[in-house]
Formats: sequence, C-alpha cells, structure tokens
Amino acid sequence: MASPIDATGPVAAAWTPYCGAGPSPAELIARWNLDPVVIGLLALGAAGYAVHRRRGGAGRDLLVAGGLAALAVSFVSPLCALSSALFSARVAHHALLVAVAAPLLVFGLPKAARLPLGLTTLVHVSTVWLWHAPGPYAWALSHDAAYWLMQASLFGSALAFWSSVRTAPAIAAAGALVATMMLTGLLGALITFAGQPLYAPHLATTYAWSLTPLADQQLAGLIMWAPMALAYLIAALVLVGRSLADADTAAARA
Repeated sequence: MASPIDATGPVAAAWTPYCGAGPSPAELIARWNLDPVVIGLLALGAAGYAVHRRRGGAGRDLLVAGGLAALAVSFVSPLCALSSALFSARVAHHALLVAVAAPLLVFGLPKAARLPLGLTTLVHVSTVWLWHAPGPYAWALSHDAAYWLMQASLFGSALAFWSSVRTAPAIAAAGALVATMMLTGLLGALITFAGQPLYAPHLATTYAWSLTPLADQQLAGLIMWAPMALAYLIAALVLVGRSLADADTAAARA
C-alpha cells in the first residue's frame, strides 16, 4: 500500500469521477445515472440474450436477469453517485461487479472456451489489488477514460475467472476460489487496519455522511474482507458439496 495521505492538508487534485461529485444524503435519491450509452449497452445485452433464447440457445434466465440487474444497480442506480462520495460505496460497487454480476452471467450463459484456471485467478486477484491501491484508484477518478478502464478490467478479469471456475474440475476450482477469498480478504484487512486515510479522492467527501475518511476506509475494508470474500467461499463450498454428492452417486451405482 502507498504512503498515508494527510487528511488535514489540501487536496491538490481536482477529482472528476464519472458519476459526478459526491452527493449529500438529501440529494442521493435523485442521483440516477441516465447515461444513454450505459443504458443502451444494458438494453442491448438484455435484447441480445432474449434473441438468443428465442432461437433455442441455452441459458438460465433468472441468473442472467440477476447479473444484468446487478450491473444496473452498479452503474445506473444512485449507488454510482454514492461511490463518488464514499470509498465504502465504491468497494460495494466493485463487489457487485466481480462477485455478483460476473458469476451470475457466467453461470447463466452457455459455457465459454476453457481458460487456464491459475492464470485467470492470478489476473483477477492482481486486478483487484491494483485498482484498490491508492495511486491507481485516484487516477481512475481523475477522468472518465481511466474510470472505465478500471471497471472494464475488474469486470473482464472476473468474467474470465468465473468462466475458468465453471469449466475446471470442482476441487481445483474450489481451491482457486479459496485462494481468491484469502487474497482479497488480505487486501480488505490491510485497508481496514491502515490507520490513516489513504484515498485522496474521498478526503473531503465523507463528512456529509457523518463519516471521517478513515471510518469510511475501514468500512470499505470490512466490506471487502467479509461479504465480498464470503461470496468466493460460498461458491467453493457449493462446488465441493456437489463434487462429494456426485462421488456418492457414482459409488452407489458401482
């Protein structure tokens, strides 16, 4: 992690996050993101899946709908604006992308080509660590192109990771999920116990929410450490449980 930032000093950079300036609590309910490009891409994805199903393509409708809904919550709902104010909201936003939307879409759509499990695990974990380091994170909030690079790389690496989990042998996939849980949990712990605020874009945006930058940062670390990491653990336990059930079924038939 980078050196601590002096929360009492001036904030030198002019942050221009994609979803606009951080809202106050009274403003939040009205801060929907109606970017026609984002809405159009979500509608195009939904329409493309509907056409795929009408033509007899395989899919699990509820999972795909849930994945698209998670993307809409991330980028269209007031969570987008809230993530400009609170680092904890940003981490919740990223958790929705990588641990909810990505696996729902991967398991809802037909299987993709098999990808190397070790490589996708390494890339996914490294991407999560990279964008939650103070320097790259601050850069991502400096202009829209950097913001979308952050989002695309996080979501893309998560799609690749969950695709490799889906196609790998159950025990190997469970091992990759546990490793990801431990490494993302470690990052969450480091953020939680950093002791001083590290994220310059939020030094002046948390007080309207009755949080100091440090308290907001600690909450963000806890979100990554517990619920986000828990998603990987639950998936690992499901895979192990299914593997044991399949083994029992095979033994009973033998």
